Amino acid sequence: MSYETILYAVDGAVATITLNRPERLNTIVPPMPDEVEAAVGVATRDEDVKVIVLRGAGRAFCAGYDFGGGFEHWGDAMLTDGRWDPGKDFAMATAPELSPTQKFMSIWRTPKPVIAQVHGYCVGGGSDFALCADLVVASDDAVIGTPYSRMWGSYLSGMWIYRLGLARTKYHALTGRPLTGAQAAAVELINEAVPFAELEARVAALAGELASIPSSQLAAMKLVVNHAYENMGLASTQTLGPILDGLMRNTPDALAFIDTAAREGVGAVVAQRDGAFGDYSQAPEVLQPDPNNVIVP
Repeated sequence: MSYETILYAVDGAVATITLNRPERLNTIVPPMPDEVEAAVGVATRDEDVKVIVLRGAGRAFCAGYDFGGGFEHWGDAMLTDGRWDPGKDFAMATAPELSPTQKFMSIWRTPKPVIAQVHGYCVGGGSDFALCADLVVASDDAVIGTPYSRMWGSYLSGMWIYRLGLARTKYHALTGRPLTGAQAAAVELINEAVPFAELEARVAALAGELASIPSSQLAAMKLVVNHAYENMGLASTQTLGPILDGLMRNTPDALAFIDTAAREGVGAVVAQRDGAFGDYSQAPEVLQPDPNNVIVP
């Protein structure tokens, strides 16, 4: 298959899906969700593949949904006559055949274990996506967070909620404060963090360890753990979250946010949102991911 926004490669028992919009920090636009789902399907059907690795090209895993032009690139999926249509939005956001979140959840549903290899920025919808993976390994200096907690969004996959306890979840949900990779590992949002220079080798070693286990055993253990969390209401959370996300993208404050982005650029509106908090792109350089940490596919 040929892809526009991702790369797909197989090396022995490991399939690697690489988000490939490095010039835009791998922000999410169509057809990325469809292509990820398709690539997961290819890996799932390939009897030689036992493990899937998910990563981002360039200097970031994924900086969330691309909102430079509002959501106009989703076109008629949520607009009627050029205006937001809440009926279309909630239908698209919740239908398995259409929902970006549900397409990314293909990495949750595949019986094969998925390792997310995270570096640079892993924020907004990008963090919702990465946390759907079975195991998440990040570079120490990665930045993982949901700046949409402050404006223009809501939890989508719900994985921030299910991976953290109540106290931590409420804090990050209400403040939008990010975590470094090292901090995320310490609070068990992710599995582990290592220096960037060791990231690829650590993920490869972990993938090799999993590949030494029978596929049926991996599938059984993944299934029983997934069902435990689904019994906690995961599907309901993933219905409510995207509906609220649509509403939060269309409040008066949110519309003013997008209008400013259109007039002054995304950088200006992000500075307004995060400047008082001094984090994400508004953080001191020492608290931002090292821009020299680049994944070359």
